[in-house]
Amino acid sequence: MRIDRALIGLGLAFAVLFAGPALAAPAPAARETPQPRIFRSEGQGSFGGVRLRYAAAVEEYLLPGASIFLTSYIRSDVKAPLARPVIFAFNGGPGSASIWLHMGLMGPRRVDFDDPASARTVAPFATVANPDSPLDVADIVLIDPPGTGYSRILPDGKAEQFYGTQQDAQAMVDVMQQWLRRHGRLNAPRYLISESYGTIRAAVMAKLMVGGPTQTGGMDGLTLNGVILLGQALDMGRGTEGDDRAYLGLLPSQAATACYFGKVAAGCTAQAQAEAARRFIDASYLPALYAGSRLPADRKAEVARQMSALIGISERDILASDLRISGAAFAKLLLADRGQRVGLYDARFVLPLQGAGSDPVADDPAMGQYVPGFATAWNDYAATTLKVDLDTPYQPIAFRDVNARWDYGSGPAVPLGRNFAVDLAAAMNRNPAMRLMVGTGYYDLVTPLGTAEYTLTHAGVPLGATSFHVYPSGHMPYLGAEARAALIRDIRAFVGGGK
Repeated sequence: MRIDRALIGLGLAFAVLFAGPALAAPAPAARETPQPRIFRSEGQGSFGGVRLRYAAAVEEYLLPGASIFLTSYIRSDVKAPLARPVIFAFNGGPGSASIWLHMGLMGPRRVDFDDPASARTVAPFATVANPDSPLDVADIVLIDPPGTGYSRILPDGKAEQFYGTQQDAQAMVDVMQQWLRRHGRLNAPRYLISESYGTIRAAVMAKLMVGGPTQTGGMDGLTLNGVILLGQALDMGRGTEGDDRAYLGLLPSQAATACYFGKVAAGCTAQAQAEAARRFIDASYLPALYAGSRLPADRKAEVARQMSALIGISERDILASDLRISGAAFAKLLLADRGQRVGLYDARFVLPLQGAGSDPVADDPAMGQYVPGFATAWNDYAATTLKVDLDTPYQPIAFRDVNARWDYGSGPAVPLGRNFAVDLAAAMNRNPAMRLMVGTGYYDLVTPLGTAEYTLTHAGVPLGATSFHVYPSGHMPYLGAEARAALIRDIRAFVGGGK
């Protein structure tokens, strides 16, 4: 059922048609508060082997200057619903809606998409039941920040109120509190699942939620039971000239990818190849990069030989790149003999080298192939199953309107150059009961597994409360039946262990 906002502010003028003193015009009617729009539906299914019923709602929440939509799935057949854990989930960008986590992992239905080798890129697209959804262990809330999904900045709002690291995190905390109050869940265990830039959002939110005179000006006392980071992107200081950390972090994922395509020793596994890369980094690669131009030629040649055996790139190309093979170079070189290039976001996806465009996202072999299915399947699912009736088009990713205008703290689209993992460390220091789970895909060349390990182990995050997991997938570590089953098993254990 659609609930439209009332038209308000219409005044009536009255004229006196008879002789005598004029009557005073009536006072204008008080401006009514717009009523949030809510679209409700119900469903049932088996999740984690448990048959259950749930209530679904796509709900509008109003902040000063913005309309934000959240989609929630709440189990409706339990005796103590208010005590159930709640998982708040969001993607990143910045400028991305939660469609990827929603339709790939968390929702009761998911995009029918498992095998990268047979990715479908044209309609019709379909959804299927998702028994992997963690709805059996927690209620689920998916958040679309302003400018994404159906969420929008209102006429009385400004982009700079929301399109920035701190502003965005505060808005997400505010809307999360609204949801908890509206649903009577302020005392429920709380978890965040975040992906890509969303991991920065989660870190800043976790630090903001407790409050303090330098944070919110009050002591809000809103803590988290746990945070899950998928495809973490916390360190915005990487990639500067002369910074070799990116190459160190990338090498294990390059090695795993080379194994996937049979470009290294027969009988390899992604796990063993990544571990061999870690040993090579410790013994040879880090000292070689540290030596820089002081590295003797014979030693450089030996490092190139060892590196070639690990990542499947020729010694000649490795030496020409001064031992530093970027993700973009690797994506073009690995399968060049087959006339193919691999995806940066998920190296299991390939497209021809010939005819490739230059857009860093639309022309990526992974993003280019899985985005159409997610976007189209969501629109059909929202209309037919969730009963959403809105004129506003759903925005999966807003690059120009949101991402390009983002303020990391030093102006639009200029990264601040800091590691946001320190925010997470501060939040965990304040809250010793909070736990952290870090999930990475072996074939993610954008936020690779080595970078995840390095970032979190150099930020003061308590490792005793942190678990690291690697999955046979890419930047979205739930693409593929094997990866999704392993990831959701770890999520269930993480949430179930913190009740």
